[in-house]
Amino acid sequence: IEYEGTYPLPEAQLDRFLLKILISYPSAEEEAQVVGNWDAGFSARRLEQVDIRPLAEADALMHCRAEIQAARMEPGVQHYLVDITRRTREHPSVAYGASPRASVALLLCSKALAAMRGRDFATPDDVRDIAPAALRHRISLRAEAELDGATADAVITDILNTVEVPR
Repeated sequence: IEYEGTYPLPEAQLDRFLLKILISYPSAEEEAQVVGNWDAGFSARRLEQVDIRPLAEADALMHCRAEIQAARMEPGVQHYLVDITRRTREHPSVAYGASPRASVALLLCSKALAAMRGRDFATPDDVRDIAPAALRHRISLRAEAELDGATADAVITDILNTVEVPR
């Protein structure tokens, strides 16, 4: 992909994004459907012709936010997520680790994941499951680590495998 004339966001701006979700290419069938839709006259400029409806109204979203905010996280789980974030600052492959804002993001996303799983409390599994998406864009690897093939996700996995999980 051509990046001429564009610049990567500075770390301070990347840190303001809640998550970095990795999205793969569509399957061959999905891509064929997209091509077929365009061949049949679809245009992104005429979305009113497509059956697109909101998934939720504003009041439903506010209710979800309140449920997430009300979800609990025990102090032991809070310490666990802080330990994970802090380890990103100490890992030998990392030049710049995740900021305290990352710990807050990990808290909020863990509680949201717990709510989506039908619980009003977050567990270490919620923290572990959401950690890669919440942290991968918040750490910068050392140049020599990148040359050796290290990735942010591999570093996060290493950290998750070494931080003691609360019981």
